[in-house]
Amino acid sequence: MPILPAIITFLFALGVAYGSTRLAIVLGLRLGISDVPGGRRRHTRITSRLGILPLFIGFSAAALAAQAFGVPTLDPNETRRLAGVLLGGVILLVVGLLDDRYQLPPGPQFAAQAVAAVVAMAGLVFIERFTNPFTGETVIAPALVAGVISLFWFMGMMNTVNWLDGVDGLAATVALMAAIVTAIHMVREGQYSVALLPIALAGTLCGFLLLNLPPARIFLGSGATYLGFTLACVGVIAGAKIALLMLVLGLPIADVAWQIFDRARNGRNPTRGDRGHLHFRLADAGWSAGQIVALYAVACAAFGLLALIPQPPTLKLITLALLFLGVVTLLVALSARSRRGQPAPADSAPASSTDGMNEGSSR
Repeated sequence: MPILPAIITFLFALGVAYGSTRLAIVLGLRLGISDVPGGRRRHTRITSRLGILPLFIGFSAAALAAQAFGVPTLDPNETRRLAGVLLGGVILLVVGLLDDRYQLPPGPQFAAQAVAAVVAMAGLVFIERFTNPFTGETVIAPALVAGVISLFWFMGMMNTVNWLDGVDGLAATVALMAAIVTAIHMVREGQYSVALLPIALAGTLCGFLLLNLPPARIFLGSGATYLGFTLACVGVIAGAKIALLMLVLGLPIADVAWQIFDRARNGRNPTRGDRGHLHFRLADAGWSAGQIVALYAVACAAFGLLALIPQPPTLKLITLALLFLGVVTLLVALSARSRRGQPAPADSAPASSTDGMNEGSSR
């Protein structure tokens, strides 16, 4: 891996993201695109929720600047793929800014996610080949099946990160772990040119986290959806290493899957927010925001290292199943503790009617 392009890309992304984050803080406060303390929100000061702005600016600027290094590539479609990622991000940026300002209902937000995913797929960012975990054989999906799988992957990643965003710095920290692991994987596989994308994302997140870690001076807002989209794109560009990202993000993915199942079986809308998520349960059990972020960071880093170790696909599948079982067991235990006399405050449920569509509701 040409080390100089990697270092410059990372530092450039960090600097641009940090500068634009400071700008987004000022703009959010002046334009009223911010969360005010009180009611269901636990933070103590008016806080900008324009997090999508520095994330988009930092990553896009660094990804484009990295092309100037001319790092050799074996993929003739790399430029087209990058265009799909950036154009899809533009769609999420526009709709995200509108949502941060006017609090759009869930419908337009899900529609924007789907359109952004289709734009990325039109740029050849889609899942066509994957490994059968039971046979180890490479499966080439028909066009229609590939489209459905890819759309599910994009929507799933966007909403997993979106639903994860309930504690200062949590979603951005988890995304940082995923970006680092993906970059290491790409370098190891000799994909030097596209490795600059997760490196650019990692630099962007480091610059943003300087002002997003607890106590946050800026919230992600719609930036959580943008992060999920970018991670989904990077995972596909990395050679559709879906299992790798699923292991790194195994903790939040298992949490989201359980919440959907648990709400549905109890006759509740699966997308309606509550405090059932693991990070909310931990907060209600007395954990600080810093402790929750540290737990997720360590877990994601540990599973990321496990994902980088060569192993049969079946073993990865077993690991994911055990991780899911562990998360469900922990959630059940925390729920039982809550029922024994430590229930969450009645006013602490997310302010939005849709899970993950709000920012700062848990703070």
